[in-house]
Amino acid sequence: MDTEKTGLGSWLLLGGMTGAAMLIHGYHGTAEDAEIYLPGVLKRLNPALFPFNSRFFDSHAGLTLFPDLVSGSIRLLHLSTGVVVLMLHVASIFALLYACLRIARLYFRERHAAWCGVALVASLLTLPVAGTALYIMDQYLTSRSFSTAASMLALACFLERKWTAAAAWMVFTAAVHPLMSLFLLVLLAILALSELQWQPAQAVFAAFSFALFPPVTHTYQTVIQSHPYFLLTNWAWYEVVGMLAPILLFAGMAFAGRGSRFAHMGRLLKALIAFEVFFLAGSLLISVPGSLERFAEIQPMRCLLLVYILLFLLGGCLLGEVVLRRRVWLWALLFVPLCGGMAFAQLQLFPASRHVELPWQDSRNSWVEGFDWIRTHTPQNAYFALDPNYEQLPGEDIHGFRAIAQRSMLADNGKDSGAVSMFPALAAAWSEQVEARRGWKQFQEPDFLRLKTRYGVDWVVLQQPGSRGLVCPYRNDRVLVCRVE
Repeated sequence: MDTEKTGLGSWLLLGGMTGAAMLIHGYHGTAEDAEIYLPGVLKRLNPALFPFNSRFFDSHAGLTLFPDLVSGSIRLLHLSTGVVVLMLHVASIFALLYACLRIARLYFRERHAAWCGVALVASLLTLPVAGTALYIMDQYLTSRSFSTAASMLALACFLERKWTAAAAWMVFTAAVHPLMSLFLLVLLAILALSELQWQPAQAVFAAFSFALFPPVTHTYQTVIQSHPYFLLTNWAWYEVVGMLAPILLFAGMAFAGRGSRFAHMGRLLKALIAFEVFFLAGSLLISVPGSLERFAEIQPMRCLLLVYILLFLLGGCLLGEVVLRRRVWLWALLFVPLCGGMAFAQLQLFPASRHVELPWQDSRNSWVEGFDWIRTHTPQNAYFALDPNYEQLPGEDIHGFRAIAQRSMLADNGKDSGAVSMFPALAAAWSEQVEARRGWKQFQEPDFLRLKTRYGVDWVVLQQPGSRGLVCPYRNDRVLVCRVE
């Protein structure tokens, strides 16, 4: 297939779309899953950090090159961690949109059609992907930011028959996110088989040895059930609709395009249907109670991340080609309310924080201010205890303690339970530490001393008004930071 050269105008437009995407979807560099990935980077830069409980993020960091790539970039550029992480986040969005443009140009000759597909993807970056607990692109940097862009670049190269480049991006995806590379590998395999005149549906599910997955314990089963996205049986009805809709839409697009100028897109559409059905079958098997639950950590339905990107890309291109065309008022009618709605949703998700939290700005979030104080006023070997559900407290806005304070803490019931769901060997320690803080809101000085005796905790973070008997060198309208002595 012939591909159009990307000129200066296209590069500038991609840059403008990247900046617009940042303004629409916001940026929160230390929120949500950044609590899992950023501490791994910080520990590479300073091994003295996190002397306690680092296994809850090292379990992820140790499997990928993500922390090494980010920490290496920080050393190379001689810039602050926050600035480099922001730069890499922007670069990931730019790379994703560039890959989308390359794929769109393979199937749509009209420039406005290709750009409409890219614009639709840029507008929907923080759209939830059915019941997978994923966005198309997070509002912060993780290894998934790299793997999503790299997967789409690998697909673009594959469709352009640039085999060496496709293989290189495939290897890079596997290096930064092994699980997401599985989905890419299967999609490329189905495309290759369809080209050989094999039926894509005949592709065999990737074989995994049961020895690689530990047995299902009661604690692990409890964790899995607390994360509904692992098992299809826990999905809400509207999430099931979000899963099945792409299959129907791809089938409709393939049927409508028969015998038209869009017929050459049929192979990709059929491969995407087979791709989703393939993982849907595996997910249904895993959802059956019993020994197969041990495979839940594969999370087969996260294949929907690639499905959604390509659905919005190809669907947006068709919309631009057939409906919007070059009529500016129709573009405005679609994208102004769409982008406004996406921005509004993000403002509701982080109501106590700036929409774009730039690393050189002071935070106006009280919890972040308290965590910042901890980073600059407590020793590196300080060990903290917080409410196990601290990220869900009013005004906290899902900001990660380790990512901001850069100090050790007892395992929480949020992101650390996510680590347990992927690495069941952590389940016993996690359960014990969370259980030790049952009734946290009623804790008094003897309870904190018990945590110190049992775990070595010497600091706590409390909500106002706090607890009597503790020395609290820092306080603001929501947060107290107190010693346990």
